[in-house]
Order: sequence, then structure tokens, then C-alpha cells
Amino acid sequence: MAKILIVEDDPLISRMMVLRLSMHNHAVETAADGEQAVNRALAEQFDIILMDMHMPILDGRGATRQLREHGFDGLIIAVTASMARQDQEAAIKAGCDTVIAKPIPPDFESILEDWLSKR
Repeated sequence: MAKILIVEDDPLISRMMVLRLSMHNHAVETAADGEQAVNRALAEQFDIILMDMHMPILDGRGATRQLREHGFDGLIIAVTASMARQDQEAAIKAGCDTVIAKPIPPDFESILEDWLSKR
């Protein structure tokens, strides 16, 4: 079981990810923007952060950079509808470990399990 922070400004997408991951016995918490994510992740220990890239207040790249600058060394996975090469590269350059496309794929849980097993 992993402790996962979902950072997503769309409440429907957030609820869907919470439901799917909770069904696999993960402890799941949410944040609606990058600023909330940084505050939560620096105050609590998370195994994975699923980071939307396009959000209000502080976007996913900015939040990821801040987390890495403050020493967060857990998995940060970009979750984005933009699969353009330059957007994926920007997410990785900001400090994300990998990118998952929206809509969330059917093998979403398996992808996360694979990344967790590598840690």
C-alpha cells in the first residue's frame, strides 16, 4: 500500500483517481492546485505524487520544481492531456519521474505498481 497525493483541479478526474486507487488499498489524499500540493507534500510523507500539469495558482511544473528544491525525493508523476514531446520533456526537466496521459489509461494502477516496485 502506498500513500498517494493526487494534485488535480478537475474534481471529476480527482474523484475517479481516488476511487480507483482506493480500491487497490492505497491511502489517497488530494490537493486542488500546485500551492496546496507543495504545502501538503512538505508537511506529510507521500510515496507518489500524481501531478496535473495545468492548474490555477501554481502549475504542476512549478510545484514539482519547488518540491525537488526542498528535497522531496518521492515519485512525482505528471498527469496531463498534453502529450506533445516538448510538454513531456518540460515535465521531466521540472523533476517529474515520468508522464501519464489523460484520459487515465485502463492500466493506470499497474503503471503505478511498476514504478513503486522500482523504488
